[in-house]
Amino acid sequence: MAQKAERRGLGRGLSALMADVDTAPANDAKPAERKAETLIDVAQISPNPDQPRRTFAEDALNDLVASIREKGIIQPLILRRDPRNPEGYEIVAGERRWRAAQRAQLHQVPAIVRDLDDTEVLELALIENIQRDDLNAIEEARAYRQLMDRFGHTQEKLAEALGKSRSHIANLLRLLNLPDDILDMVVRGDLSAGHARALINSDDPHGLAALAIKKGLSVRDVEKLAKAPKEKKAEMLQPAKDADTALLEKDLKAALGMKVTIDHTPGGESGTLRISYKTLEDLDEVCRRLSAVDGGKV
Repeated sequence: MAQKAERRGLGRGLSALMADVDTAPANDAKPAERKAETLIDVAQISPNPDQPRRTFAEDALNDLVASIREKGIIQPLILRRDPRNPEGYEIVAGERRWRAAQRAQLHQVPAIVRDLDDTEVLELALIENIQRDDLNAIEEARAYRQLMDRFGHTQEKLAEALGKSRSHIANLLRLLNLPDDILDMVVRGDLSAGHARALINSDDPHGLAALAIKKGLSVRDVEKLAKAPKEKKAEMLQPAKDADTALLEKDLKAALGMKVTIDHTPGGESGTLRISYKTLEDLDEVCRRLSAVDGGKV
């Protein structure tokens, strides 16, 4: 069955399965027409053990509980007969609503019961997760990758069926080329998807990611650093100089005709003076001036 699903393109996979996945907000007062639904006892329903999503934000779940208490469940769950329990049902889409309904102490929930095999259940669960507003970029990218790898869908077909742009899908998929620990930073919210995209072509994604978090760099800052040569990166990472130090650098540069950099230890008396030369003649000139004594001035 799995091999057949991989060759089917859109087929039954997306076009038919998405018929019951409502992308409108859960509190929409006018949901679209759908297949006939029925009321199912909460106690008869079990979650899908292969649900791709493992975490549910507590705050969002509490908000949904409050909405259900006020307006009830407007968008029905999608269920199938539980293959492990003939008397029960398994959730295909809508586990958050089921969890919230239990907290709201509802005894029954509206549901659509469909005849789906294991492959279709996984596919529909992935589609529903993609449509969630609170899905982070890495979760969304991994869902696209699963749909492509397991079911043979192309980026173009996914974009058409899910109402996304192809560039959106392609950009998210590129994030999966980053090391796993950097992907975890995005999942935790330490880095945004924009920061992560800027790291893809960096020669030191780990170092730049750590720096972006430590210094609170903008996405634009990270993009510049990722493209800059090593010497330029070191310069860009220097803390902003005070006006007196910047003026002294300017005066010395004018006097020597060479680039001068002063790195003064904040709050201290010490620091580093660097004179950058481009030719051996420039170096000879620096040495000549440093060895010359003219009234105590170089």
